[in-house]
Amino acid sequence: MDEELRSLTERLRQEARASAAFDRLVATEDPDRLAGVLTEPGQPLWARELAAFRLGLAGDRRAFESLVLLLNHRDPPRCAAAAYALARLGDPRTARAAAALATNELRVAYALHPVRLLAELRAPESVPALITTLERRLRPHDPYRRVALACVDGLGALADARARPVLNEALAHPALAEAAVRALARIPRQRGGVTGTGP
Repeated sequence: MDEELRSLTERLRQEARASAAFDRLVATEDPDRLAGVLTEPGQPLWARELAAFRLGLAGDRRAFESLVLLLNHRDPPRCAAAAYALARLGDPRTARAAAALATNELRVAYALHPVRLLAELRAPESVPALITTLERRLRPHDPYRRVALACVDGLGALADARARPVLNEALAHPALAEAAVRALARIPRQRGGVTGTGP
């Protein structure tokens, strides 16, 4: 069993109080049964999460909408599990959805896992969304330092020259400076043209 699936199963087993319904859902190998859980009214959250996660790992795109909702949940373990499954789902809509969540200022408190997912996906939407999110986090007294740090780390991993200006700005923030130095060091210098503004 996938280690992430094992961890999720143990977490949800406690939430479901080890019910017979939980055991049946864990045991089923029928993707239609799992997909049905996502649309049947009255299903508990633990059941929807388990079904969506398993379908996501299997590459079944019927899980997409449920996983995106979970990616923006107030409970961090649910967000992390959804991000893991979405990264493996292979749905072309994933990066656009993650970018929308990461840049939504009304939900910035829950943006950490969408930001990390964008870095992992390495999609065309990733760098612009991470730059936008980080720019907003550089305002004075912004409380979302973990989101800002995830943006810096993600931009370093993506090593895109478009990130140089915002990473240079991040150098002025003590909580981000060390990570920004590392991120800038990973971005290749352009040759024979504009060399960028980084140190």
